[in-house]
Amino acid sequence: MISSKRNFLIAFLVFISIFITACASEPENTGESSAEGDPASNKGEGGDLVIAKISDAVSLDPNGSNDIPSYDVQRNIFETLVKQNEEMELIPGLATEWRNVEDNVWEFELREGVTFHDGSTFNAEVAKANIERILDPDVGSSQSAMFEMITNIEVVDEYTISIETDYPFAPLPAHLAHPVSGMVSLGVIEEDYEAMEDGEDPGTIINANPIGTGYFLFDEWKTGEYVRLVKNEDYWDGTALLDSVTFKVVPEDLTRIAELNTGDSHISTPLSPSDVGQVELTDGVSINQQSSVSFAYIGFNMDKEPFNDQRVRQAVSMAVEKEQIIDGIYDGYGIVANGPIPPDLEGHDENVQDLEYDIEKAKELLAEAGYEEGFSTTIWTNDDRERMDTATNVQAQLAEIGVDAEVEVLEWGAYLERTANGEQDMFVLGWVTGTGDADYSVYPLFHSDSVGSPGNRTFTEDDELDSLIEEARQMPDEEKRADLYSQIQEKLVDIAPTININFQEYLMAVRDEVKGLSQLPTQYLQLKDVYIE
Repeated sequence: MISSKRNFLIAFLVFISIFITACASEPENTGESSAEGDPASNKGEGGDLVIAKISDAVSLDPNGSNDIPSYDVQRNIFETLVKQNEEMELIPGLATEWRNVEDNVWEFELREGVTFHDGSTFNAEVAKANIERILDPDVGSSQSAMFEMITNIEVVDEYTISIETDYPFAPLPAHLAHPVSGMVSLGVIEEDYEAMEDGEDPGTIINANPIGTGYFLFDEWKTGEYVRLVKNEDYWDGTALLDSVTFKVVPEDLTRIAELNTGDSHISTPLSPSDVGQVELTDGVSINQQSSVSFAYIGFNMDKEPFNDQRVRQAVSMAVEKEQIIDGIYDGYGIVANGPIPPDLEGHDENVQDLEYDIEKAKELLAEAGYEEGFSTTIWTNDDRERMDTATNVQAQLAEIGVDAEVEVLEWGAYLERTANGEQDMFVLGWVTGTGDADYSVYPLFHSDSVGSPGNRTFTEDDELDSLIEEARQMPDEEKRADLYSQIQEKLVDIAPTININFQEYLMAVRDEVKGLSQLPTQYLQLKDVYIE
């Protein structure tokens, strides 16, 4: 009897052991959660992700801004017909497929069963209204030039639109992946137009009540402090894992890092290269590093003396040693830029030779232009640490050729507005090729039709350059198109509207409990699959 009881006890304990082991391993064995966010998943759900950012959004209307802080928020509220993955390949968004049915006609098949945050239906009529709004001169979208080639939009059926262009334009799907083409609820668009008739500014209603189809919906915006989004429980492709995301404005770099240490923030972006060492020594925080399609530059206002003289622009550019900036300020993150088209894009030409560092030649050119004794100027920047450090570094370097440069730091919104108005002499800025196509690297920055807020803050107006840019955007042959972009880059070296600094690498600091986070080469954060462990 004793032996029998012992055997029963052993068998019972083995059973209990197996049962406990099976229960303990169950979450791992179920695999990752589905897009629906399976509650039995090993991914944590709920909670508020706090992202500490250097600047506030300028606008929550896709047509009311052209800056990363705004797009970072907007991309979670609004969706585009076409999206990009981490390799900058075009993938379906609110359009399931697209095709070039004629040289200058595109058809887009739209996704069915998608509703906006207000319960209204997404369809071809809504897509048409959104694209027409970008083109509406009364709305005054700063990015309307991206779609200036569109001559007609037809609703083929409830979920198909046809877009006709004035000329063959291969990058059209890439342009429709840009945040400016985020789809807004038709009801809110109509309400915004009614407000415009009553004298309100375009986008007033949309900015206050941004209604999209995204996996987060707008909750609250306290200007200068934070924007808060909450989970869209009715999202068409499975809900996000987080309850909410807060984009918190923390201008000071060290304060953002301190908030990571205390857990008040989960992500700090951007991270200054100077702070990488400190973050690496911090327990529970790691560095996220991402190659980019971002171009950092110093621009000249070509409408102002002395920068209306090509020789002055070339001289100042030759007086700046870029490696000093990249190594000393960016700690080697990024590579020297030879023009505006990033290396990862078709159209970049590594053989283009930019103006070389040459102090003596710079002095000769200034003397030829009548500035043998130099001149005084200002360098504007916003309160980004690398840009401020770049401005002060260039200030010191230009002193060697007799140029007395005063550095002025402006608040982000004012900086964008005043540089668009042409009030600056020199300015430090960057450009992200958000479409992944070289056309967007050059048309907004240097075509005469893009002067001002669309991106051409150097006020470059050159007929030959315009013709090359227009020919390149219309060229269907890829080899010929690449050759045109090489010519454009050579032409820009000669015109010298900018000092080409570097192609950046994005850095951000992330607490270790944040999982599922990724960042596109456009700098936009991918937040749908993020969870806090």
